[in-house]
Amino acid sequence: MTMPRTRPFMQVDVFSTIPYRGNPVAVVLDGTDLGEEEMQGLARWTNLSETTFVLPPTTEEADYRLRIFTPQGELPFAGHPTLGSARAWLDDGGKPRHADRIVQECAAGLVTVRRGDGTLSFAAPPRVRDGALDDAYLERIIAAFGITRDRVLAHQWVDNGPGWAVVRLATAEEVLALEPDLSLIPTAMVGAIGAHPEGSEHHLEMRTFAPGAGVPEDPACGSMNAGVGQWLTATGAAPSTYRVSQGARLGRAASIGINADADGTVWVSGAATVCVRGGIAL
Repeated sequence: MTMPRTRPFMQVDVFSTIPYRGNPVAVVLDGTDLGEEEMQGLARWTNLSETTFVLPPTTEEADYRLRIFTPQGELPFAGHPTLGSARAWLDDGGKPRHADRIVQECAAGLVTVRRGDGTLSFAAPPRVRDGALDDAYLERIIAAFGITRDRVLAHQWVDNGPGWAVVRLATAEEVLALEPDLSLIPTAMVGAIGAHPEGSEHHLEMRTFAPGAGVPEDPACGSMNAGVGQWLTATGAAPSTYRVSQGARLGRAASIGINADADGTVWVSGAATVCVRGGIAL
């Protein structure tokens, strides 16, 4: 273990235009010389859904490399940490190799991030698993959610690394009313979506539960929304551009934009605001 030194550190609020109402990510902007145990130890200590570490890239195509940890383990990819880390890297003076994009290297591969008017957006990575859930797993989720099978309109694997699955309910109200018993699905990474009334600011309401990563409920989840966006836009179940609200049951106000390009690339966008800036001894 290396001797502690002060490294630049930020906490960034992601997916809300109102500071402290989105999903925070802790970002260590110099992760060099840190071992995996030290990274995991800090992630347990911050107790946020994710803590990230910025490292030099291993490929000329990338601007930086990112390692992403939940309180219980490392993820190959995660959405709000991607946007929050990109915001912190830029705020710390990072200069992208390309004027129109930032390229992040992570265990899942290269992820492109674009800058917009007050927002950042990432290109959804390919799913490593898709298709309908098997009956046994679906029944476990239904039991944990305390609902009946007839309330599930559709279900799908939307896994781009963390292991996400999702069930679709009829309404946002049904999603917000869920009181899941996560002890019935202790290793699950699962979400629920439902539609807001026509004319609402947001098209869908999302909730994501990640007991398998040590996060009972995530206030705003970019990776889940990325996989769901690929599924819904490809099947025509949602328009090519729509918005998702998330976090209401946790007192948050996340707003997540989904946009599918003509070539099928799905972009997940949102605000990212640096709320804490300083140094951390590691």
